[in-house]
Amino acid sequence: MSPALKIASDGKEHGVREITERLAVQARLSEQEKAELLPSGRRAKFANRVGWALTHLKKAKVLDSTERGKWQITQRGVKLFEENPTGVDNDVLSQFPEFREFKQWTTAEETTGAGLPEDPDLTGTHTVETPTRTYDLDIPREALEWNYKSLRDQLASDLLEQTKKCSPSFFERMVVALLVAMGYGGSLKDAGRAIGRSGDGGVDGLIKQDKLGLDAVYIQAKRWDKGIVGSPELQKFVGSLEGHHATKGVFITTSKFSEEAKRYLDKVNKKVVLVEGKQLAELMIDYGIGATEDTTYTVKKLDPDYFFEE
Repeated sequence: MSPALKIASDGKEHGVREITERLAVQARLSEQEKAELLPSGRRAKFANRVGWALTHLKKAKVLDSTERGKWQITQRGVKLFEENPTGVDNDVLSQFPEFREFKQWTTAEETTGAGLPEDPDLTGTHTVETPTRTYDLDIPREALEWNYKSLRDQLASDLLEQTKKCSPSFFERMVVALLVAMGYGGSLKDAGRAIGRSGDGGVDGLIKQDKLGLDAVYIQAKRWDKGIVGSPELQKFVGSLEGHHATKGVFITTSKFSEEAKRYLDKVNKKVVLVEGKQLAELMIDYGIGATEDTTYTVKKLDPDYFFEE
């Protein structure tokens, strides 16, 4: 990651292609090495690693993407580079809370392509360490599973980050679309009419629990970029359930709920489900809200029955 940060240290905007080419020159890669592809055959291995390096630097808020494909160093990045001109890695970036939060999305300390070595290793041999076991990513099935998990975690993190930036009205429509995709609210048109207009940037209203409308669920959502949802907010929500003669509710937030708020639910006679930011992002992936299919891999195995001769 240090070579990428050094390029950006001039304070100018740099495109991904430019950064990749300059790093390839610095690493003295041959054309064949630069062209070496990942197993999918869709992306060059070296370019993929540069992309991961930029992602880590962005999550630590030392680089920022000024527009599509353009990167620029931040004030935090300038200071970091001055203090660490030749050695920026995950340990150094872990001093920043934003990066630590990002790393919590992954179950591994390091994943394939997650960093950019000073002398890039193009052999494809990497390891993933967990508290209980070390996995050799040259083992195909384990490599596939770990990489899938890494990509899914990255997508979930990006979805949540993007959701926090959207407007309140867009967030309302997004939550409605998610609930309908999950089977609530009947049609999207029905669900849209069921949602009330709130003045605080959240969704506030009743929605059908099923397509026939046999029961209703009261929903509220808080699009918060910082802080946590405390018990006062949850108490207001439970009070609104009483006012609507509802017994079921879903409270969705892009943030987290405090432990005090969670304990409060044990004291009320209402069925309330709390959905925090990470779970929201996972649901968006599962139901295709804000996420679209990129690549499909079909893993096949030997069919011994085919070779059975009577």
